[in-house]
Amino acid sequence: MAVTKGHGNPNWTREEVILALDLYHACGGQIPGPTDDRVRELSAVLRAFPYHSHAARQDSFRNPDGVAFKLQNLRSVATGVGLKNTSKVDREVWDEFGDDPARTHEFGNLIRQSIAVLDEIPLPEDEEEFSEGKAATKAHIRRERSRKLRKETIALRLKQGGLSCDLCSTDGNKIDPAMRESIFECHHVIPLSVIGETKTKVQDMALLCASCHRLLHRAIAMRKQWLSIEEAKGFLVI
Repeated sequence: MAVTKGHGNPNWTREEVILALDLYHACGGQIPGPTDDRVRELSAVLRAFPYHSHAARQDSFRNPDGVAFKLQNLRSVATGVGLKNTSKVDREVWDEFGDDPARTHEFGNLIRQSIAVLDEIPLPEDEEEFSEGKAATKAHIRRERSRKLRKETIALRLKQGGLSCDLCSTDGNKIDPAMRESIFECHHVIPLSVIGETKTKVQDMALLCASCHRLLHRAIAMRKQWLSIEEAKGFLVI
């Protein structure tokens, strides 16, 4: 008998379901069994998610049987026939990606690429995830906190005329010059879901004060869509 669920196993996350949907699309509606190499490979990826490290010690966690079962769940959502115990996340992911295999694959690749950096930087407890999910949010934050990238961005702005927040225009001129640069942070103009794993360029970065940067991240997460600096100015700047 297939063992698909064990005591203490967490529910499938949005990111995990996107990866399962990517495989579902790749199979063309033909659901492979737990011995299929593609199913086994996805099982290994899901068991490697760092924030599931404790659960992954259990043989029942995201094992090939469980992955194959999730594919059947997704087929049921897609066709309305078969298993009835589909989850809310399954339905939400299908509503967003079900008719767009290319976009599913794009996000799936982003999630796989982001897994490698999940342990390198913690996601603050009060930081809301972008629509791409926790892995992409952490990868995004990790890049923005790159000391080298921040140093190069500030150097370029100084050459261009000075430092100021691209959102609220504060320049920190009342702060001790020795500490003035500390209020500024880098922010990606283009989301990782678009630029992927290509090398981030200084030209891809905006310069924001810490308050505006945090506010913009929160707005992006709440609206579940990327916001340009100009779009954000329309409702974030008083």
